[in-house]
Amino acid sequence: MQLSIPTINGALAATYSKQAAVAQTYKGHPIISFPVDISDVPAGTHSLAFTFVDHDAIPVGGFTWIHWIAANLPATTTHIPENASQTGAIPMVQGNNSTAGAYVHETDPKVSQHYVGPYPPDKDHRYSFKLFALDTELDLQPGYWLNEFHDAIAGHVLATAKTTVIGKV
Repeated sequence: MQLSIPTINGALAATYSKQAAVAQTYKGHPIISFPVDISDVPAGTHSLAFTFVDHDAIPVGGFTWIHWIAANLPATTTHIPENASQTGAIPMVQGNNSTAGAYVHETDPKVSQHYVGPYPPDKDHRYSFKLFALDTELDLQPGYWLNEFHDAIAGHVLATAKTTVIGKV
């Protein structure tokens, strides 16, 4: 399985991150999700799921920052278009990102249960996008947590693909 996210010299375009224009943000957060191309999904795949996280946030905040998690994308998905998180262009069940946790405690699901782009506070960060091909659809409701996601995919992963992109300060 393979995936591709467009970058500029390895970094996400401004539209999808901290440098987004005010019109591309909501409550100060960049909310336009980047496009993703997917290929070579294995036979027998019933759904796709993914995580988009920042492990470089650990020294800053003490934990991996979750920017976007989603499950139950159709197995036939080959392209996730720009802003799919907000528009619903691809059916998916989106979980909570880290703004929903006690650190920020965002309650607006337009922010807390959708894509929130990179906003590195101290230096350029590496952001990890991991795609999962699953042999089932997951029994998850909107606003699930990352630990629930990992529990749900256990024993159901047929293949994974991972890429890293840079979020600029």
